[in-house]
Amino acid sequence: MINQDTIVALATPSGAGAIAIIRLSGKDAIGFVESQFKSVSGKQLSKQDTHTIHLGHIIEGNRTIDEVLVSVFKNPNSYTGENVVEISCHGSNYIQQEIIQLFLRQGCRMATAGEFTLRAFLNGKLDLSQAEAVADLISSDNEASHQIAMQQMRGGFSSEIAKLREELLNFASLIELELDFAEEDVEFADRTQFKDLVERITFVLKRLIDSFAVGNVIKNGIPVAIVGEPNVGKSTLLNALLNEERAIVSEIAGTTRDTIEDEISIGGIGFRFIDTAGIRDTKDVVESIGIKKTFEKIEQAQVVVYLFDASESGDFDTIQLEIEKIKNKYPQKAILIIANKVDKLSKDKMNELDVTLSAVERSHYVLLSAKQRVGVEELKNKLLSFVNTGALRNNDTIVTNSRHYDSLLKAFEEIDKVKSGLESGLSGDLLAIDIRQALFYFGEITGEITNDDLLGNIFANFCIGK
Repeated sequence: MINQDTIVALATPSGAGAIAIIRLSGKDAIGFVESQFKSVSGKQLSKQDTHTIHLGHIIEGNRTIDEVLVSVFKNPNSYTGENVVEISCHGSNYIQQEIIQLFLRQGCRMATAGEFTLRAFLNGKLDLSQAEAVADLISSDNEASHQIAMQQMRGGFSSEIAKLREELLNFASLIELELDFAEEDVEFADRTQFKDLVERITFVLKRLIDSFAVGNVIKNGIPVAIVGEPNVGKSTLLNALLNEERAIVSEIAGTTRDTIEDEISIGGIGFRFIDTAGIRDTKDVVESIGIKKTFEKIEQAQVVVYLFDASESGDFDTIQLEIEKIKNKYPQKAILIIANKVDKLSKDKMNELDVTLSAVERSHYVLLSAKQRVGVEELKNKLLSFVNTGALRNNDTIVTNSRHYDSLLKAFEEIDKVKSGLESGLSGDLLAIDIRQALFYFGEITGEITNDDLLGNIFANFCIGK
């Protein structure tokens, strides 16, 4: 399946910049570049050591295209496991295309999306979960997602799975051996040790499966819907959180007609805030559409921030009833109650409000003034408390990939069948069937078991040049 041709692609983002990097990989990569490269010291690239950099010019006939730095990585000590050359040229779009077109005319082929990493996988430089972590690392936009991607790219997740798979494979071999001596009625696989192994695998699989809830949040960010009646300060709060004038603010009720979204990182976790239209009865057609979208966004959000104007709320019992309605309508969602404009309250009123909100069952609340930026940091800390980041702090393995999650669930199901079979004294031939299936799902994660469709789906999501 490994192509023997040499591929070329731009490895840096397209567009003009200070420098650009053009990458080639394949058996003839060094030869292709050597034929078009004139070193300032007269060196031949093919005779140079691996992991060296050389100054010179890319030429075509008598024409000099650019002064460049050429980095040489010889197989097998390269990212792809093949000969790799990286050309650092000036970042002009014209120069980039001239160099790429030059090598295409020489016989190189344009790389497809993720083909460099695919070759690294096929050449045994990375397993499949590590290769997928490369894409996650490129797309990471906060500290937490970056940390997880780095951990997985270094093999933290796959090495744990590979070790369990190897131990299970050893027992599977012994059970398969028993089948060859069925008439002698012998047991090569110690059932007590096998039960201990199955218990250990069950524990690890459950931990990894449970970690997906946190991992998915860290990878994709947490959608937070800011809801409430018109003119309670939702847009002002969004601006305070983002520390910029992102949403239009006015005294006119119903100013926000559509949802406004933006994302910030809090404690290394991405939160995507959604400022929604104020909820009220209205005959305005456009505002009605905005309110309809508000309820759609609440359904999509993982956290609902319910905002009310504390300075306009003389009857706190009514507020308590409204909060209960929200919590009853969305029982599965984390609800955070925000009493806004508390800067307009007297000290006694503030204490009364605090007592009222603390009496609401399972209530998370913050007293703040979005306009004065008072209480915003406490709000951020409350939001962060909704995310279980303990595993991240302890450097535990966290699953973020839905494909891995699906395979882990299926492996857990098969291991559970093996566990039940052992407890009921199931025969070795029937145990072997479930063990084989568990091994299959383990192998899907790390790439011991793959097919062209699976690889095509995974690497099609990569950028070209990686």
